[in-house]
Amino acid sequence: LHLSAVKLAELHSDLKIQEKDELSWKKLKAEGLDEDGEKEAKLRRNLNVIMTKYGMNGKKDSQLVDTNYIKDGTESDTLDDPRLEKLWSKAKTSGKFSDEELDKLWREFKHHKEKIREYNILLETVSRTEDIHKNVINPSEENLVKEEILHNKHRELKEKLRSINQGFERLRKVSHQGYDTTSEFEEPRVIDLWDMAKSANFTEKELESFREELKHFEAKIEKHHHYQKQLEISHEKLKHVEGTGDKDHLNRNKEKYAMLQEKTKELGYKVKKHLQDLSSRISQGLQHNEL
Repeated sequence: LHLSAVKLAELHSDLKIQEKDELSWKKLKAEGLDEDGEKEAKLRRNLNVIMTKYGMNGKKDSQLVDTNYIKDGTESDTLDDPRLEKLWSKAKTSGKFSDEELDKLWREFKHHKEKIREYNILLETVSRTEDIHKNVINPSEENLVKEEILHNKHRELKEKLRSINQGFERLRKVSHQGYDTTSEFEEPRVIDLWDMAKSANFTEKELESFREELKHFEAKIEKHHHYQKQLEISHEKLKHVEGTGDKDHLNRNKEKYAMLQEKTKELGYKVKKHLQDLSSRISQGLQHNEL
């Protein structure tokens, strides 16, 4: 796959979550609690997203290249969207951003690109399901269940599209005006969650509690970013030491690299699991609004 050290750690975290979710689903299925197959369908979609994200779906152009933000002053991946490319170009040449802020903005652009990719995968899944459903001649109770599954998928599409539109507006605003120093959150995923939480059916007390939890979540993400950067530095150093022939030095660097790799995997898993939990809570609040 030719993945970087950070990407391998991220892949490990994603697969660990997928494995845990599949084990939970098998228990539910054994108890007859997934009769409509919605949880199984969601597991398949999640696996499809993982395979696409890391270039494991057989398509050469589908892999999200190493997300180490900016290397040698140039981005390591394209954004695959003329509107995003134009905004990014404007931001780079505006003089309104420090190098650190450009790193942060590039993370936001890449996060937005991933959201669009996940939306397109879900849209393709829904389209295939609809085609199959239309070809069924005799209506039955099973087909009524499938209609409910389609309804849930359309609702998920609606939520993702709303998040994409909100995210683009934020990128447009930041690219033109620079970062707001009074902004409450900096991490793209946290900003998304906070924007959606404010639209959900939360009481003032629940929203305030959610705000505090998001602050802890953002600190966890920053810690993960720190270890990701340390892992990349350690990986580069290890490659350099391998060429020197100094076995003692090599062994010490291998030990440090292994430690950083394990810590990065562990933090990545915790971040993604926490993100799942927070997203699920917001989704429930948004669904309540629709009802």
